Amino acid sequence: MLPALASDKILSAGVSVNDVPKAFFGSWRVTAKLDDSNSYGTFKPASIDFWNLSRIGDKITLENPFTGAKAEISLRTVEGNVVVFSKKAPYDNKMLTDVVTIRLSNNEFNGINDLTLESFSLVDNHLMKTEHAKYIIKGEKIAGESVLGDK
Repeated sequence: MLPALASDKILSAGVSVNDVPKAFFGSWRVTAKLDDSNSYGTFKPASIDFWNLSRIGDKITLENPFTGAKAEISLRTVEGNVVVFSKKAPYDNKMLTDVVTIRLSNNEFNGINDLTLESFSLVDNHLMKTEHAKYIIKGEKIAGESVLGDK
């Protein structure tokens, strides 16, 4: 066995914000169409949304300027122009988790948004119900990059 040298680079697992293509950042018009669900009455059949994806340092934020919703996203994987991220947000006595997979192509993206909505008891906070939805999403860039630099 050879001893490690100080100059040897140690590889670390995980996804770096620096791996995300610059085309990912900016303002997007996003359309979503419900593809599958175990609770069709809970989820809208279609929607149009606006996303502003920006970066400050090693944090990426998804913000909707019209609804005021804002969440820090967690990168899951980045492979070339395919980005997978997730976000969680409380919603009354519920927790909404999005896992979004998109493939960037010029000023557009295509992908899926897998949603999980967990409902918890107001009495003892145990999980009462889990609802799922899968949306097919398409994005059109409406404004350029929103990379704000490292802080």
